[in-house]
Amino acid sequence: MRADLLFTGGPVFLSEGAQGPGGPDGRTATAVAVTGDRITAVGHSEVHDLIGPRTEVVDLAGRLLLPGFQDAHVHPVPAGLELSQCDLTGAKTAEETLAAVRVYARAHPEREWITGGGWSMEAFTGGTPTKELLDAVVPDRPVYLPNRDHHGAWVNSRALELAGVTRDTPDPADGRFERDASGEPNGMLQEGAMQYVGRLTPPATAGDRLAALLHAQRKLHALGITAWQDALVGAFLGMDDPSEAYLTAARDGSLTARVVGALWWDRARGAEQIPELVERRAALSHGRFNATTVKLMLDGVAENGTAALLDPYLDRCGCATANRGKSFIDPSRLPAYVTELDGLGFQCHFHALGDRAVRDALDAVEAARKANGPSDTRPHLAHLQVVHPDDVPRFAHLGATANIQPLWAAHEPQMDELTIPFLGPERADWQYPFGALLRAGARLAAGSDWPVSSPDPLQGIHVAVNRVEPGAAGPVFLPGERLTLAAALTAYTAGSAYANHLDETGTVRAGALADLVVLDRDPFAGPGEALAETKVALTYVGGERVFAAPDA
Repeated sequence: MRADLLFTGGPVFLSEGAQGPGGPDGRTATAVAVTGDRITAVGHSEVHDLIGPRTEVVDLAGRLLLPGFQDAHVHPVPAGLELSQCDLTGAKTAEETLAAVRVYARAHPEREWITGGGWSMEAFTGGTPTKELLDAVVPDRPVYLPNRDHHGAWVNSRALELAGVTRDTPDPADGRFERDASGEPNGMLQEGAMQYVGRLTPPATAGDRLAALLHAQRKLHALGITAWQDALVGAFLGMDDPSEAYLTAARDGSLTARVVGALWWDRARGAEQIPELVERRAALSHGRFNATTVKLMLDGVAENGTAALLDPYLDRCGCATANRGKSFIDPSRLPAYVTELDGLGFQCHFHALGDRAVRDALDAVEAARKANGPSDTRPHLAHLQVVHPDDVPRFAHLGATANIQPLWAAHEPQMDELTIPFLGPERADWQYPFGALLRAGARLAAGSDWPVSSPDPLQGIHVAVNRVEPGAAGPVFLPGERLTLAAALTAYTAGSAYANHLDETGTVRAGALADLVVLDRDPFAGPGEALAETKVALTYVGGERVFAAPDA
């Protein structure tokens, strides 16, 4: 049978080089044939025998061909919506942030609320801007702007007034209102306190959500991403449920990516919600969208003191405080929840950022393994900022995938000013232990958490390999935790494909689905410091081209 599509003239990364038969760096082929939606041959000049009169031949011209990237933890619909609102991701200082809000508000006088977000905590003293700053630029309408990590929101006085939040409003169990010296809420809402205002914001329409999904999909395909796991399918803190958008796109064929949906575990409820999750799994699985996972958010983030730690946070003087962070799901009940979900065939996707949350998640997985025996549910723990060394080997032992967000593993102001001083030197050295996990036999998957950070896998790969932000010269953040380029690429391809239960993708091999990416160069041939300069030239899903760069 003649090939429909044939790639030749460049190296092929098989996505096995870090772990076995692909050789030292996984590049042992120079030609790949595709027929229909499948790879039909992988090799060298002998593959040219499959060229027929209708075969499209792609000359790699020395560029690298590899499996499609997969994002194991991402939020495309909120990201797409945020791009169409007051997008603050490009602002670096308080002045730039406020100027962007002012410009947006003036350009949209018809908007009842000013919404959007993505501002950087390090732009403001202590990471907590005040309502007075917003009041000065938008005094007449409510403003609700989540920060870059989406674990806190900045609001103005009008928004607090509409929400009925005053000095007498108690902090919720899963969050807090930042307050000024007199006890008045200062306009910064942390974690569960966000819902007081977030639930009042105008919901996006079904058309808005679908448009946001398709906008995000185009961006992700342009970055070489062919599949992903949506880490929050449900409604939470004012975020819209994306499930209807996915179903619509899956049914009408506009969903060209392969998507796994992680159904949101309502942390205010318990096991009584599990039958509802079973129903949602059945109702929300169609075509290329399958909601087979449950997302359990165990804690918050380190920079606002809500990541769950085994030992207390430090204060600015280096002394222990009374704060060990937040456990959003009762750790004593978590093992039973996970055991029941695992027994029903659900994959559990944990948000576990602090070392206590990581241990609680692993303990729950261990309980499920003991109760249910071996299974193929493939639980994975996302973020893993602080991992106690005793827990590193447990990932491999329990078959729990380490779902890493590499872009965060670098020195930058949020890390250096808002995190390291409050962890202390010992725990600061336990952060993002990618190398240690891999050496201990853990399987790595990778993702972005977009819109929290850039969805570009090549930016994340740059940091995973260098432990330095793109464009920065140093210092290197915990150099012993660096990955090889082959290991980082494997995490973003075969590793995430494993986490997504997409076993017919993630590697270049005969019989696999032809989800493929052509880069604009061979990154193995250049210095590691230049990895972030690499771009995507072509993206294919099932042999169909879904993106081509103008000069491809």
